[in-house]
Amino acid sequence: MDANRVKTYGIGELLDRACERAVPVVRAVPDGALAARTPCAEYDVKALVNHLFQVVVQFQRLAVREAADFGETPDLVGSEPAWRERLADEARRTAAVWSAPGVEEGTTGAMGMPARLVGSMALLDLTVHAWDLARATGQDFPGCDEAVLAELGGAVATLEPTARAMGVFGEPVPAPEGATAFERLLARTGRDPRWE
Repeated sequence: MDANRVKTYGIGELLDRACERAVPVVRAVPDGALAARTPCAEYDVKALVNHLFQVVVQFQRLAVREAADFGETPDLVGSEPAWRERLADEARRTAAVWSAPGVEEGTTGAMGMPARLVGSMALLDLTVHAWDLARATGQDFPGCDEAVLAELGGAVATLEPTARAMGVFGEPVPAPEGATAFERLLARTGRDPRWE
């Protein structure tokens, strides 16, 4: 392979990399922190865990061209004693489903978006919400894998206008001096990268 060529990763591979960072964060969420606020202002920790569970399950459906339902959010935390492992399993299942041959071809979802972009949305949620949970529960977040960050940079640029109009992203926040590329990405989604 030509050394000057940039490797293009499949969304499933990138989701696997994101799981490596997200799963330890989810497993370390203490029960005593479930009511804590998060950088994602509309969610406390419990609500954000439930939202993330809904996201990973519904993006599995989108990968196989089934209709997704982002309406009613199930209460995983309140109904599943082993919710941390269940969420970890579903996140890994999402990576596996998005690794299937041909999954990135064509379109998916009610809006008929390019499938790879839809997979990138799952990647964005898994990465950014894992960071949200880490910040909210006093955990260190190991940063963002370079290949994941490269994919997310392009996805956020594409999604920003619509996501902001729909209230999915907040207004962009000025990135602090010396911000990392990941912190600048967080700021573009409306998060204060130095949130405490």
